[in-house]
Amino acid sequence: MSTAYILDAVRTPRGRGKAGKGALSHLHPQELLAQTLNELVRRTGVDANDIEDVIAGCVSQVKEQGANLARNAVLAAGFPESVTGVTLNRFCGSGLQAANFAAMGVMSGQQELAIGGGAESMSRVPMGSDEAMMDGLNLELRKKLVQVPQGISADLIATLGKFSREDVDRFALMSQERARDAIREGRFQKSLFAVKNPDGGIALDRDEHPRPETTLETLSALEPAFAKLGAMKAGPHGETVDELARIRYPQVTAIEHVHHAGNSSGVVDGAAAVLFASESYVKAHGLKPRARVRSMATIGSEPVIMLTAPAPASKKALDKAGLGVKDIDLWEINEAFAVVPLDTMRRLGIDAERVNVNGGAIALGHPLGATGAMLLGTALDELERQNLSTALITLCIGGGMGIATVIERV
Repeated sequence: MSTAYILDAVRTPRGRGKAGKGALSHLHPQELLAQTLNELVRRTGVDANDIEDVIAGCVSQVKEQGANLARNAVLAAGFPESVTGVTLNRFCGSGLQAANFAAMGVMSGQQELAIGGGAESMSRVPMGSDEAMMDGLNLELRKKLVQVPQGISADLIATLGKFSREDVDRFALMSQERARDAIREGRFQKSLFAVKNPDGGIALDRDEHPRPETTLETLSALEPAFAKLGAMKAGPHGETVDELARIRYPQVTAIEHVHHAGNSSGVVDGAAAVLFASESYVKAHGLKPRARVRSMATIGSEPVIMLTAPAPASKKALDKAGLGVKDIDLWEINEAFAVVPLDTMRRLGIDAERVNVNGGAIALGHPLGATGAMLLGTALDELERQNLSTALITLCIGGGMGIATVIERV
């Protein structure tokens, strides 16, 4: 198996995902990804004619994000017509899966140069725009398994794991504080580039979502976001959403609703891309790669609780790389909800000082299809800043899945 080298990783700032209010909301998602692709080529100096494929994650593939976002972004970027594009949906893991597929193409020996990344404009195509719910409205599947919204799953994990409201709020505060410090020290600047308007002016050059003024008091004052949803009747026999979840977990007498807008991932717009090259391409063009992919893994888990798979996915990726938890210098565990990294750290025995050291999606936002590729770039930048070696990036995924990737500096 060949080595997949990471030449570079770039991302847009994350803009607030509110129509007409976020600084990127007036830009088509194809344009966000197109600018990202052009920035990646500009920084690395590769010939766009040599790029064999662009793989992009995107979750809500309807309206402006339909019609193969990746191929249209390639065309919008002015890349040669010979460059192909494909768009995939592995829910929140889409951006990392796109990067992994690009790396796989190189590692298999079938491609020399490939890009993996993603884009999501949550201001223009909000979550749920495909109107498919979690099960794709398959009534036959629903007879076998009733899935619940992710917020209910997050609160179920907290209930079973005895993570309190204070636990998740303290983690959320830490995310904001770490992001604040990272921004002040310019830690994101290596991957970040300024998105431009059609007239050439700057649309956004910094992450727009963080709230550095956040305190534990302001977080504790927020109402739980999913209590009313949990009390809604949604079952075939009049069961509430909470009761549907408890069918699979009868030991739970009541779900403690601890998550809210302040300790859950933020709704934002953004795009990211990572360039992978083969060893032969690197040598032939005198390039200096930044890292290599050590291993990749996905795994399925119980689909009602849904969000517990980062731990087994990470363990699977570590086993493939011949590494242990303590061999990883930095972890990026996506903060879909505060309980997800808390649960993953507990299950694997990870030192919290190695996890999301620059904050995460609670502070910075979670542009669904792009987040995984963004986290890969963030991890790589931080490895270089601290002169460390290995990082593991992992995300929970709707429907009960997890994804993980191990990278190593070269």
